[in-house]
Amino acid sequence: MRGASQESLARATEALAGVTVTETLGEELFSIARVLDGNGSLRRALTDPARSSAQRVGLVQQLFGGKVSAPAEQILTAAVGGRWVSSRDLGNALDELSVQADVAYADGQGKLDEVEDELFRLDRVVAAERRLSDKLSDRNIPVGPRQELIRGLLQGKADPVSVRLAERAVDGRGRGFAASMRAYQVAAAARRSASIATVRVATDLSEAERSRLAEVLGRQYGRLIQLNVIVDPDVVGGVRVDIGDEVIDGTIAARLDEAQRRIAG
Repeated sequence: MRGASQESLARATEALAGVTVTETLGEELFSIARVLDGNGSLRRALTDPARSSAQRVGLVQQLFGGKVSAPAEQILTAAVGGRWVSSRDLGNALDELSVQADVAYADGQGKLDEVEDELFRLDRVVAAERRLSDKLSDRNIPVGPRQELIRGLLQGKADPVSVRLAERAVDGRGRGFAASMRAYQVAAAARRSASIATVRVATDLSEAERSRLAEVLGRQYGRLIQLNVIVDPDVVGGVRVDIGDEVIDGTIAARLDEAQRRIAG
């Protein structure tokens, strides 16, 4: 998002911070986003700059009053009170806020670390199982059966927040399962003012090694670092670290590739 949409999202985020986050708030916000996805006239009416803020808020109260919780209505009211560059930005913002709400709920329950770890492990399981990944991403299969598949996979093994987010990732709103899961992990890390470092190593790191690496990266970047460690024999040796768009590659494989490029060049 850019410009006015980013400012409106920030305003709605402040509204989220000011309400009591319930277990169902995230699902409510996502459901509203889905309603807007399927109703272009409503989406445009709620973002129409020719309508006053009061008119747009009045429309929200008319359509959603009494049908969603007070916190959900308060956040939606704050959102439509702003301006949006594109009408679809409103639905995208509500989608993002729905994730923030679930993450905030997990944090309030003392389960944020657990949820973050479960999302990462599920992401890796699906990435490693091609048939599972294909089924979850197959748009020719209705969303319901695909969500049932992920529920069955997580039944009794994951926190309810992790299950809800995984189901939402299957829905995706046009975004793939893997991209959604990674966005959720970033949201969970952001809740703790942390950044995610994806670490690839040939053999797993001990807890002491993980702690030292997180501490070193934290000093380098000036913020808390959450490590997601992937054991990948292709790295040959050393460590590859991805933080956002930055890559720190100290693997033997990388050095061999660089040597080959120099020889070929």
